[in-house]
Amino acid sequence: MADISWEVFDRQVAACEMCPLCRNIHHKVPGQGDRQAPLMLIGEGPGQVEDEEGLAFVGPAGQLLTRMLAAISLPRDRVYICNIVKCRPPNNRVPEEAEAEACKLHLRMQFALVRPKVIVLLGSTAARHTLGPDIRITRDRGRWFERKGVWMMPTYHPSALLRDPAKKREAWEDMQSLRDRLMELSLYEDLYGREE
Repeated sequence: MADISWEVFDRQVAACEMCPLCRNIHHKVPGQGDRQAPLMLIGEGPGQVEDEEGLAFVGPAGQLLTRMLAAISLPRDRVYICNIVKCRPPNNRVPEEAEAEACKLHLRMQFALVRPKVIVLLGSTAARHTLGPDIRITRDRGRWFERKGVWMMPTYHPSALLRDPAKKREAWEDMQSLRDRLMELSLYEDLYGREE
């Protein structure tokens, strides 16, 4: 990906009409956070609040995610957060295969620009479209996968934890594993202790 920049990415997402999701939305939601963060979090797609505000993970699930990060002393503004698709699917349904495939161009550009060392995949949609179709969130959550020098871990999407609070214990284990992996890679201090 030669000659890529955040300006090119922003224009590309703004102009995108590669799938029908863009037709009935308020805002595209490309993602936000620290653009040099060693940690990237990827979810499924924008929900209603995200669509209204144009920001990823700002609704109830996003507020839970912020608390989850805070529980391991990671300020949310020190990570980069985005989704598989940048437009809200109708009624918050799971993105269709063609929709997710169309949006991969944007996600690949985000990878290339942020260059994260660690990626947390929030939910089965993010896990399957990043690690492969055989990934099962209930079986593979909390496991670490290494791809081209980047460590990736699937875990439950925060919205799943809101629906089923019994999963929160496992999600907490995953957050502790994330903290430990960041420490092993000497990235934790970079995220938590870096000066503005």
